[in-house]
Parts: sequence; structure tokens; C-alpha cells
Amino acid sequence: MFPEYDVIVVGAGHAGCEAAAAAANMGSKTLLITMNMQTIAQMSCNPAMGGIGKGQIVREIDALGGYSGIVSDKSMIQFRMLNKSKGPAMWSPRTQNDRMLFAQTWREMLEQTPNLDFWQDMVKGLLISDGAVKGVITGMGREVRAKAVVLTNGTFLNGVIHVGEKQFGGGRMGEKGATGITEQLVSLGFESDRLKTGTPPRIDGRSLDYSKMEIQPGDEEIVGFSYSNIDRIAPQQQRHCWITYTSQEVHDILKTGFDRSPMYQGRIQGSGPRYCPSIEDKINRFADKDRHQLFVEPEGWNTVEIYVNGFSTSLPEEVQYKALTKVPGFEHCKFFRPGYAIEYDYFPPTQLKFTLETKLVRNLFFAGQINGTTGYEEAACQGLIAGINAHRNVQALEPFELKRNDAYIGVLIDDLIHKGTDEPYRMFTSRAEFRTLMRQDNADIRLTEISYDMGLASETRMQRVQEKKDAVQSIRNILQQSGIEPEEINPILEKKGISTIKERQKLQKILLRPDISLEEMVLCLPSVQEKLSGFKKEDLEQAEIQVKYETYIEKEKEMVARMSNMEDLKIPDAFNYEKIQALSTEARQKLTKIRPHTLGQASRISGVNPSDVQILLVYMGR
Repeated sequence: MFPEYDVIVVGAGHAGCEAAAAAANMGSKTLLITMNMQTIAQMSCNPAMGGIGKGQIVREIDALGGYSGIVSDKSMIQFRMLNKSKGPAMWSPRTQNDRMLFAQTWREMLEQTPNLDFWQDMVKGLLISDGAVKGVITGMGREVRAKAVVLTNGTFLNGVIHVGEKQFGGGRMGEKGATGITEQLVSLGFESDRLKTGTPPRIDGRSLDYSKMEIQPGDEEIVGFSYSNIDRIAPQQQRHCWITYTSQEVHDILKTGFDRSPMYQGRIQGSGPRYCPSIEDKINRFADKDRHQLFVEPEGWNTVEIYVNGFSTSLPEEVQYKALTKVPGFEHCKFFRPGYAIEYDYFPPTQLKFTLETKLVRNLFFAGQINGTTGYEEAACQGLIAGINAHRNVQALEPFELKRNDAYIGVLIDDLIHKGTDEPYRMFTSRAEFRTLMRQDNADIRLTEISYDMGLASETRMQRVQEKKDAVQSIRNILQQSGIEPEEINPILEKKGISTIKERQKLQKILLRPDISLEEMVLCLPSVQEKLSGFKKEDLEQAEIQVKYETYIEKEKEMVARMSNMEDLKIPDAFNYEKIQALSTEARQKLTKIRPHTLGQASRISGVNPSDVQILLVYMGR
């Protein structure tokens, strides 16, 4: 019934969809297996993509030829560029999305992808022989053979849903969990553990009084995620979101349910996400605060369903309801469904290589929440990398790896495989030490050529990047070579309270002043407008960033060069750390377990101190 596939992807969430698309687009005969064809690319939690640190990841996925950016742009109902008041290294795009349109668009794109087949079933086991994966066994007893398998099981592995004192098996509300895989992998020597995540109640928007809330409109300019030339909504078409707040009264009501909370009664063993805590977590951890912000987010164009971002909870339904009715605007709210927590199996990611292939079983890859991450964006980028490397393994090609100075994706994977995680991992700009180099605006310049050379990013994408690079260089040349007279620029400088110039100066020198923007110069100065009016806004912005932040960019490049020296020092795979007695016991244990490929990777392992690195450096020198 089934041919032998090159790659099988198990699970059709954000990681699975990107993995399947990548492998198929690169030429592998691929099968995507999901328990429900109607929930492909489901936004299980909030209907949004991107945000601080996460928006950079979506742009990187797009630059590499993935689908998440395109799908997000096609299904957006609102766009905002966060952190615009800060430097460009912190700018982070975010979309509010139509939940159903998002999933529909993903499925349509997958169905139009050559080399990709689908099968609806649960995978209950893996076919493994001679230390390598050979395929999967489905719940209906089918054996499907493949040269590589990517597991993207999300929250479904032995998933348990909690609402107050009630608990029942499931990977998502209304959907059964997946069994069998964890037990098999543990029997093979894999280490597994439990994590938990949660989601807030969904509300009937017709029952809310928005006049009591703060309106949160979208941006006047829609940039989007994708570097592709696709149609997006007009700014005036955007749906509003709203902001409201809890109160001490709300907190007091929620506390009445703590004695029936699965978290506080020990029924949930797994750690929850530190940076997206439940409302009961917030009340405990931030006891000094008498209110918390709630974001009231519409679920789409043609639905009244509302997502209450910031009110994730697993308290009993009646406590959730009573507390929410004390929130301004929610006095007469009607529930569509209560919030709940879900506990599931994951595999500590120190058991993976940089490619996301497991160390114990060849050609078996893990991506997404199975690795201990949280968030659609973190899952999607892992799926992309796993899909690329599954294809490359099958074709006996060199592995594809992104380093910490290449992309936020590289930071995420490096953190996971070297530091591990005992709580759901979430990306932030603060995790990236080279964030001035890895901005959201230059992901295409950084990554598209690499992807094109691998055969994933299209020729059209590569052409657009080259056109952008050429345009930016032309703009920079104009700024370096062209001057401006005092009588033309001084009126603007005087109006801003900036010191005027007494003689002709290069445009680049004027632009370096902190309160002067290139867009303003083009709008207000006829001589500049004449030279630069033919360029796209995004190219002007890119050139301006490169000029204004050149010093910082060069400093980070120097740091990268210093760090790369350590990355170039390879450690043999079979190296015996036990023979170096000068290393601390913890360092020997961690190095033996994780087996870093380079001295740079070894230096980032939790428990390996600088003195241990120096000892290794001396030993390698010998």
C-alpha cells in the first residue's frame, strides 16, 4: 500500500509542517502522518505569530525558504512591529491571525507541494534495526518504511489535560493523546521527562463591553514577515485588539480555587513555561502586584470567538468564570470553553546533535515541543532544520548547521543541545549575544543564499536578495559621495535643536546624527529626494541601519571572529574525557554525556567552567 519513503514526518503541527515542506521541496519523497487531517497547522494556543525574539525566527524561516512567514502574512488580521522605540536589533514583527484561515492556508500550501503525501493515523512505534530508524508502525498496524523519520509530536505524547480536579487523556482539548513512542524510546536508552503548558478560556465576543477596555490598533504600515512579494491586507482593514486588567478582587476569587488546582495539589509534575505563566502562577510569583494585563484578541475575521491572552489557567471552570466577570468589560462574558493545562512527555534535547538528529538512533530526528520548547515559532524553525537534515542524511550530504552568529535559530538549537532545558524554552532577543548582526530586517541577506545553494530557497527569492543588496550598496555609495549645503540642511537642524553646519558635508555624516532619519531627509530635502526617490523604502531603511550602526556591527563581527577560533578547534567524537583528571567531575560527566563537536560548543555547556575550557585548550594543544 505504501512505497518506501525518503522521509516520514510524524505530526502536522508547526514543526511537522515545516519539516515536511522542507524535505519535499528539496526532493525527498515525503510522508506526513497526522492523527487528524482537519487540524493540520492548528494554532493550539493564541492566534498570533512572532513577537519579541520570535518575529526574528519567522523572518529567518522565510529567508530559508520555509512557509510560516507566507502563511502568517496571508492570514493576518493585524500587524505590529514591536520595540520600534528601541534600536533595530530589538525590532520584532508580530501578526494577529485568523486561526482557521492560518490552518487552511498551511494545508493548501502543503497540498500544492510536490513529493509530499499524507496519511491520517496515529504512530505508535518506530521500526529500528542496527542502530538506525527504518520507518514507523501506525495505530492501525501499518508498517511504513522510510530512510529517515522526524518526530514532531507536540503535546500529544502521553498527554493529560487538567481542568481543576478533572483530568483526562488528550493531546489537545477534544483530541486523544499518542501512546507507545515514549515507552519504546525509553527502552532504547533515551531519557524522557514531563512538561506542562496551558491555555486561557475562549470567550463569546458578543458578550464583552469593549468601551471599558483600551483599544490596541495595528500599525499604519504593514511590513509583514515574508520577503516574498505577496498580497497583504491594507492597514485600514486591520482588526483591533484590546487591553484590560485583572484586580485584587479577581485575584482573591482565583485564590479560592487554589485548593482544587492541579498545579498546587501535585497532580501536575511537569514544569510550566517561566515566561508565559498561568494566572495562578502570576498571583503567587508577583504577590506585590494588584493587577495584571490581559490582551483581548479576536480569533479571526468571521468569528466572535475571543482569546484572553494573559489568563492561562487550569482552575475549576466555575472559578475561572467568576473571576473573569470581575474584569472590566467581562462582566457579562459567556464562555466557549474553559482554560486548561496539559502535561506531556518530552526528551531533554542534550540527546540531539546540532542537526536535531538523535545521538542514539541514526536518521531519527526530533523537532518542536518534544525537545522542550514552547511556541509556534520555536517549533517551526526546528521542523525546518530537521526536515533539511533528514533530506541531507538520506542523500549522504554534509549536515546543515546554523551557528549562534548566523541566526536566532542557531542560538535556539545551540542552547537546547548544550544547555538543555527543564522548563519550556522560549526565545528572546536577550538570548542572542550577536543580535545587532541578526536583525529581523536582514534575515534574507544572511540566510537566503545559503538556502538557495542547498536547493531550498527559490531562484526568485535569491534574485530579490541580490537586488536588495545592490540597491543598499547604491544608496550607501550616494550617501558617501554626495554632499549637502548648509542652507539646505540647517533649517531642519535648527528646528530639531541640533547644531548647524558651516560648510558642505557628506550626507552620510548628516545621517549619523541621532535625530536625523533617511526617510526624513528624502521627504524634506529636494537634492536628496532627487538622488534617492527611486529606491524602495525597505532598501532605504536597510542602508540607514547599516550606516548608523556600523560601529556596533563591526564590534560584533570582531567578537564573532574571536569566538570562531574556539569553534574551529574540533574535538574527536570518541574523545575520552575521563583521562583528563584536571577537569572537574561535573565537567567530565557533562562533556561525556553531551559530546560537543568543538571547544566553543564545550564552553557553552552548563557546568563546564572557564578553567575546564582552558584545561581542554592546553590538552588539545598537546
